[in-house]
Amino acid sequence: MAAAWQGDDYHNDASPVPLAHHFPMSERPASDHAAPAVQGGDERSPSGLERPSKTRRKIASHELQSLGVALLELGDDQLASLGLDERLLDALREARGIRSHEARRRHLQLIGKLMRSADVELARTAIAERQLGRARDSLALHEAERWRAELIADDDATTRFAREHADADLQQLRALVRSARKDAAHAPEQRNGRAYRELFKFIRAHEHDG
Repeated sequence: MAAAWQGDDYHNDASPVPLAHHFPMSERPASDHAAPAVQGGDERSPSGLERPSKTRRKIASHELQSLGVALLELGDDQLASLGLDERLLDALREARGIRSHEARRRHLQLIGKLMRSADVELARTAIAERQLGRARDSLALHEAERWRAELIADDDATTRFAREHADADLQQLRALVRSARKDAAHAPEQRNGRAYRELFKFIRAHEHDG
Protein backbone atom coordinates (compact mmCIF):
# COMPACT_ATOMS: atom_id res chain seq x y z
CA MET A 1 0.00 0.00 0.00
CA ALA A 2 1.35 3.39 -0.92
CA ALA A 3 2.57 5.63 1.78
CA ALA A 4 1.09 9.13 2.04
CA TRP A 5 3.72 11.81 2.38
CA GLN A 6 3.17 14.81 4.67
CA GLY A 7 6.16 17.09 4.69
CA ASP A 8 9.13 15.26 6.18
CA ASP A 9 6.93 12.71 7.96
CA TYR A 10 4.63 10.10 6.58
CA HIS A 11 2.17 7.58 7.89
CA ASN A 12 0.82 4.32 6.60
CA ASP A 13 -2.90 4.30 5.86
CA ALA A 14 -3.20 0.86 7.43
CA SER A 15 -1.71 1.95 10.76
CA PRO A 16 -2.62 5.59 11.41
CA VAL A 17 -0.35 7.43 13.78
CA PRO A 18 -2.17 9.37 16.55
CA LEU A 19 -1.94 13.12 16.27
CA ALA A 20 -0.35 13.30 19.70
CA HIS A 21 2.66 11.47 18.30
CA HIS A 22 3.60 14.55 16.31
CA PHE A 23 3.23 17.03 19.20
CA PRO A 24 5.10 16.83 22.51
CA MET A 25 2.91 17.52 25.56
CA SER A 26 4.20 21.10 25.87
CA GLU A 27 3.44 21.84 22.23
CA ARG A 28 -0.02 20.32 21.81
CA PRO A 29 -2.55 22.76 20.37
CA ALA A 30 -5.11 23.95 22.90
CA SER A 31 -8.66 22.82 22.30
CA ASP A 32 -11.10 25.53 21.24
CA HIS A 33 -13.55 24.06 23.72
CA ALA A 34 -11.29 23.93 26.77
CA ALA A 35 -12.97 25.20 29.95
CA PRO A 36 -11.47 28.41 31.39
CA ALA A 37 -9.42 27.96 34.52
CA VAL A 38 -11.12 28.96 37.78
CA GLN A 39 -8.89 30.84 40.16
CA GLY A 40 -9.31 31.97 43.73
CA GLY A 41 -12.27 29.68 44.49
CA ASP A 42 -14.76 32.18 43.04
CA GLU A 43 -17.56 31.42 40.67
CA ARG A 44 -18.88 33.42 37.75
CA SER A 45 -22.47 34.14 36.97
CA PRO A 46 -23.86 33.69 33.43
CA SER A 47 -23.30 37.42 32.92
CA GLY A 48 -19.59 36.96 33.64
CA LEU A 49 -19.64 38.77 37.00
CA GLU A 50 -17.64 37.22 39.80
CA ARG A 51 -19.71 35.66 42.57
CA PRO A 52 -18.49 34.91 46.12
CA SER A 53 -17.35 31.34 46.71
CA LYS A 54 -19.41 29.02 48.90
CA THR A 55 -16.87 29.46 51.68
CA ARG A 56 -17.19 33.25 51.58
CA ARG A 57 -20.98 33.05 51.53
CA LYS A 58 -20.90 30.72 54.53
CA ILE A 59 -18.61 33.06 56.47
CA ALA A 60 -20.84 36.02 55.64
CA SER A 61 -23.91 34.08 56.77
CA HIS A 62 -22.30 33.19 60.11
CA GLU A 63 -21.23 36.81 60.60
CA LEU A 64 -24.79 38.02 60.09
CA GLN A 65 -26.12 35.39 62.47
CA SER A 66 -23.58 36.45 65.13
CA LEU A 67 -24.60 40.05 64.60
CA GLY A 68 -28.21 39.01 65.13
CA VAL A 69 -27.30 37.34 68.44
CA ALA A 70 -25.56 40.54 69.58
CA LEU A 71 -28.62 42.59 68.65
CA LEU A 72 -30.72 40.55 71.09
CA GLU A 73 -28.97 42.39 73.94
CA LEU A 74 -30.23 45.77 72.77
CA GLY A 75 -33.43 47.30 74.07
CA ASP A 76 -36.47 47.88 71.88
CA ASP A 77 -35.73 51.60 71.57
CA GLN A 78 -32.20 50.93 70.37
CA LEU A 79 -33.38 48.30 67.90
CA ALA A 80 -36.01 50.68 66.52
CA SER A 81 -33.32 53.28 65.81
CA LEU A 82 -31.27 50.96 63.56
CA GLY A 83 -33.49 51.18 60.47
CA LEU A 84 -34.28 47.44 60.36
CA ASP A 85 -37.49 46.26 58.71
CA GLU A 86 -40.43 45.26 60.88
CA ARG A 87 -40.24 41.54 60.08
CA LEU A 88 -36.63 41.38 61.29
CA LEU A 89 -37.46 43.45 64.37
CA ASP A 90 -40.30 41.05 65.23
CA ALA A 91 -37.97 38.07 64.80
CA LEU A 92 -35.39 39.64 67.13
CA ARG A 93 -38.02 40.37 69.79
CA GLU A 94 -39.46 36.87 69.50
CA ALA A 95 -36.02 35.26 69.95
CA ARG A 96 -35.74 36.63 73.48
CA GLY A 97 -38.55 34.42 74.69
CA ILE A 98 -37.37 31.15 73.11
CA ARG A 99 -35.90 28.77 75.69
CA SER A 100 -35.57 25.53 73.73
CA HIS A 101 -32.02 25.16 72.41
CA GLU A 102 -33.09 23.63 69.11
CA ALA A 103 -35.93 26.09 68.56
CA ARG A 104 -33.58 28.97 69.33
CA ARG A 105 -30.98 27.62 66.91
CA ARG A 106 -33.54 27.44 64.09
CA HIS A 107 -34.85 30.91 64.93
CA LEU A 108 -31.37 32.40 64.85
CA GLN A 109 -30.89 30.87 61.40
CA LEU A 110 -34.09 32.64 60.34
CA ILE A 111 -32.73 35.92 61.72
CA GLY A 112 -29.51 35.42 59.79
CA LYS A 113 -31.49 34.79 56.62
CA LEU A 114 -33.62 37.92 57.11
CA MET A 115 -30.50 39.98 57.70
CA ARG A 116 -29.06 39.06 54.30
CA SER A 117 -31.53 41.38 52.62
CA ALA A 118 -31.43 44.08 55.33
CA ASP A 119 -29.27 47.17 55.62
CA VAL A 120 -27.26 46.29 58.73
CA GLU A 121 -24.56 48.97 58.70
CA LEU A 122 -26.17 50.91 61.55
CA ALA A 123 -26.55 47.67 63.48
CA ARG A 124 -22.87 46.84 62.99
CA THR A 125 -21.89 50.30 64.21
CA ALA A 126 -24.12 50.05 67.28
CA ILE A 127 -22.69 46.66 68.27
CA ALA A 128 -19.10 47.80 67.66
CA GLU A 129 -19.64 50.81 69.92
CA ARG A 130 -21.22 48.61 72.57
CA GLN A 131 -18.29 46.18 72.51
CA LEU A 132 -15.81 49.07 72.66
CA GLY A 133 -17.62 50.46 75.68
CA ARG A 134 -17.39 47.10 77.42
CA ALA A 135 -13.68 46.89 76.68
CA ARG A 136 -13.16 50.35 78.17
CA ASP A 137 -15.19 49.44 81.26
CA SER A 138 -13.14 46.28 81.73
CA LEU A 139 -9.91 48.22 81.41
CA ALA A 140 -11.13 50.81 83.93
CA LEU A 141 -12.06 48.07 86.42
CA HIS A 142 -8.61 46.53 86.15
CA GLU A 143 -7.02 49.93 86.64
CA ALA A 144 -9.12 50.58 89.76
CA GLU A 145 -8.19 47.17 91.16
CA ARG A 146 -4.52 47.94 90.54
CA TRP A 147 -4.79 51.27 92.39
CA ARG A 148 -6.57 49.65 95.33
CA ALA A 149 -3.86 47.00 95.68
CA GLU A 150 -1.11 49.63 95.48
CA LEU A 151 -2.79 51.98 97.97
CA ILE A 152 -3.15 49.21 100.54
CA ALA A 153 0.39 47.92 100.06
CA ASP A 154 2.37 51.15 99.63
CA ASP A 155 2.20 54.45 101.53
CA ASP A 156 3.69 56.31 98.58
CA ALA A 157 0.76 55.22 96.38
CA THR A 158 -1.49 57.70 98.17
CA THR A 159 0.74 60.56 97.07
CA ARG A 160 0.89 59.23 93.50
CA PHE A 161 -2.88 58.91 93.34
CA ALA A 162 -3.39 62.45 94.68
CA ARG A 163 -0.89 63.77 92.14
CA GLU A 164 -2.75 62.15 89.23
CA HIS A 165 -6.19 63.10 90.60
CA ALA A 166 -5.92 66.63 91.88
CA ASP A 167 -9.61 66.79 92.83
CA ALA A 168 -9.39 63.77 95.14
CA ASP A 169 -9.97 64.38 98.85
CA LEU A 170 -6.62 63.26 100.26
CA GLN A 171 -7.87 63.07 103.84
CA GLN A 172 -10.80 60.84 102.84
CA LEU A 173 -8.51 58.67 100.74
CA ARG A 174 -6.12 58.12 103.64
CA ALA A 175 -9.02 57.21 105.94
CA LEU A 176 -10.31 54.67 103.43
CA VAL A 177 -6.86 53.17 102.98
CA ARG A 178 -6.42 52.79 106.77
CA SER A 179 -9.80 51.04 107.06
CA ALA A 180 -8.97 48.71 104.18
CA ARG A 181 -5.62 47.82 105.75
CA LYS A 182 -7.26 47.05 109.10
CA ASP A 183 -9.77 44.81 107.37
CA ALA A 184 -6.97 43.07 105.46
CA ALA A 185 -5.14 42.35 108.73
CA HIS A 186 -8.00 40.17 109.98
CA ALA A 187 -8.35 36.50 109.19
CA PRO A 188 -10.22 35.93 105.90
CA GLU A 189 -13.35 34.68 107.67
CA GLN A 190 -13.45 37.80 109.86
CA ARG A 191 -13.20 40.37 107.05
CA ASN A 192 -16.41 42.16 106.09
CA GLY A 193 -15.06 43.64 102.85
CA ARG A 194 -16.84 46.96 103.31
CA ALA A 195 -13.63 49.00 103.49
CA TYR A 196 -12.39 47.32 100.29
CA ARG A 197 -15.61 48.20 98.51
CA GLU A 198 -15.61 51.81 99.74
CA LEU A 199 -12.02 52.33 98.63
CA PHE A 200 -12.82 50.80 95.26
CA LYS A 201 -15.82 53.14 94.79
CA PHE A 202 -13.67 56.13 95.67
CA ILE A 203 -11.05 55.15 93.09
CA ARG A 204 -13.64 54.44 90.40
CA ALA A 205 -15.35 57.80 90.95
CA HIS A 206 -12.14 59.70 90.49
CA GLU A 207 -10.91 57.57 87.61
CA HIS A 208 -14.19 58.25 85.80
CA ASP A 209 -13.95 61.96 86.46
CA GLY A 210 -10.38 61.96 85.27
